[in-house]
Amino acid sequence: MTEHAEWSEAESSAVPAGGAVTPADAADAARLVAFGLQPKLQPARDQEYADLLRRYREDPPFARLTDAVATGLGLIVLEVSPRAGMAVTAAEDSVFAIRMGDYARRTSADGGDRFLHGLAHLAVAVMAFPRPEDLADDGYIGRVTVNGVDAFVRQTCHRLEERAAEQGENTDPASDAPGLETAWRIWARRSATGATKDARRLAGSTTGIVAKAAAFLTDSGFLQRTGDDNGGTYRTTARYQLQVRDLAGSAALAELLELGVVPVTDGTPTLLPADSGEDLDLVADAGLPFHST
Repeated sequence: MTEHAEWSEAESSAVPAGGAVTPADAADAARLVAFGLQPKLQPARDQEYADLLRRYREDPPFARLTDAVATGLGLIVLEVSPRAGMAVTAAEDSVFAIRMGDYARRTSADGGDRFLHGLAHLAVAVMAFPRPEDLADDGYIGRVTVNGVDAFVRQTCHRLEERAAEQGENTDPASDAPGLETAWRIWARRSATGATKDARRLAGSTTGIVAKAAAFLTDSGFLQRTGDDNGGTYRTTARYQLQVRDLAGSAALAELLELGVVPVTDGTPTLLPADSGEDLDLVADAGLPFHST
């Protein structure tokens, strides 16, 4: 949220107090939003960006104008600060939103794999910020590995299988019911790495799917790659923390958290037994957990 979240809708749509909006004001506001659409750009490395951020924070009428420009573009302002820059996310109906089907096509995945790609994104988010206090702490930096995320999902699969067995449910997912739990079961049956003649990781393997998710998040300015151990190691950025906060109320993430994820320190995911609950669907054409800009 920005510093101006407490203002009323009437105030947020008001023109600058000093008079009518000038073309220069509108251009500066649009320019700041444009900077926000470049997630890898750091304010500390661009003087114009830093100056516009300062103006946003010190000039409330300009801040309201900038928020209005973002809203008109179908963007939601998550935070405006030196640490995150002009952090925006796309509304579900925005032209900037990345739909799961589009993401699957980008990654050359078939229709059935889109659920696995969505699950990979959810798992990365949970592994990056395993506790509510981690998500709330602006100074917290999460770290994930490709192999660690895959291991976490496989443990989740095992937990779901145990729960289904306890409830006497059929553990063979129906092909026409691609819910989130079905995606977990499909994940369990998929090879972790696959095999090629030159020992490369197959793109359709589960670690390949996680690696694609991590690469996408890195390209979007949400993660930073820090090494090659465990299939690839990554650290979170301020923008990613804001995105996950925005995601925190989603049904899919709620189902993951319902399984009792506990904090880890060595990259090894752990689960605690959880009460059974209603299974939630991951709709085929739903947006990604985070809408990249």
